[in-house]
Amino acid sequence: MDRRSFLKAGAAGVAAAVVSYPGKPTSAQTKWDWKLVMSWGISDPISSEFCQQMSKDLDVMTKGQLKIKVFGGGELVPAFGVFDAVSQGSVEMFHSASYYWAGKLPASQFFCSVPFGMSPQQSNGWYYEGGGLELWREAYAPYNLIPFVAGNTGIQMGGWFRKEIKTAADFKGIKYRMPGLGGKVVAAAGGTVVLLPGAEIFPSLERGVVDGAEWVGPLYDMALGLHQAAPYYYYPGWHEPATTNELVIGTKAWNSLPKEIQQMVEHAAFKMNIMQLSAYEKRNAEKLVELQTKFKTKILKFPDDLLKVLGDAAEKIKEDLANANPLSRKVYDSYKKYQQANRAWNKYTEYAYKDMLQSTGRLA
Repeated sequence: MDRRSFLKAGAAGVAAAVVSYPGKPTSAQTKWDWKLVMSWGISDPISSEFCQQMSKDLDVMTKGQLKIKVFGGGELVPAFGVFDAVSQGSVEMFHSASYYWAGKLPASQFFCSVPFGMSPQQSNGWYYEGGGLELWREAYAPYNLIPFVAGNTGIQMGGWFRKEIKTAADFKGIKYRMPGLGGKVVAAAGGTVVLLPGAEIFPSLERGVVDGAEWVGPLYDMALGLHQAAPYYYYPGWHEPATTNELVIGTKAWNSLPKEIQQMVEHAAFKMNIMQLSAYEKRNAEKLVELQTKFKTKILKFPDDLLKVLGDAAEKIKEDLANANPLSRKVYDSYKKYQQANRAWNKYTEYAYKDMLQSTGRLA
């Protein structure tokens, strides 16, 4: 089933996953001029592109009643100030990634990406059918915010390295640019975590300030020039197997909309979720071919013994995070329960199909 068909077939199911909010009855003459602030630059090739497309879609669907102006990070609000700006009501909505709010809301990390966690398809199942979206909204409610699932990078790459990693022992002491929960896993496995903003990754990797660095995938990595800073490109992206983006609206702004426009916003967010993932899948695949053919990049799999060490460390770190407070425990228990049930099913479907392709030489 292609993704456009899935979008049509799945639209009816979104209503079941969306919490009902009281829309305000208004006339057709009522207008809303909203601002959407992002944690990304206005020229971001995918996230910004689809935020601006959503703005156009809603302008058409509402016949001009809801107009949304999109701002890149730093234009109106600092990139990491979008959560507070919308929470306080100075801006109506933002687009970002929930793991940026770990300092104020530890449970938020489970709504973005989890090391050795679920794939994009599995994550969507948890959000829309497994109670994940309801828990996300419960977590954000004290901040006067209503989140929507709104995009996914897909399974990321593991990053670029200056030297080959052949065993888990080679990873000891390695200086690796990786933030978030993945960074904690790296540290637990014996690596040295270095936190760098995107603009500093290339020069740091090129000069040897770091031995390895992850960003996203071929599309974004090549835009930073990382393929020219290190010769080895590793997979899989165990640290971020399904990096979910969020569209978040202030409760007051949301409640000012009539129900029919609220439903249009819900469907616009759903479309953005599906189409953004589709764009990452297509464009990363194209750039991967370019890396292999034009630049002869060495694409290598992390050694199995290292993945075992990283996986064991990840399980402990996730449990520690879950124990941070009752909300984190509640969210992670839901996530883990859905993951285990879905993997039991995927054993006979997704995983079995990929194993079949591998064993018959059709995976390449």
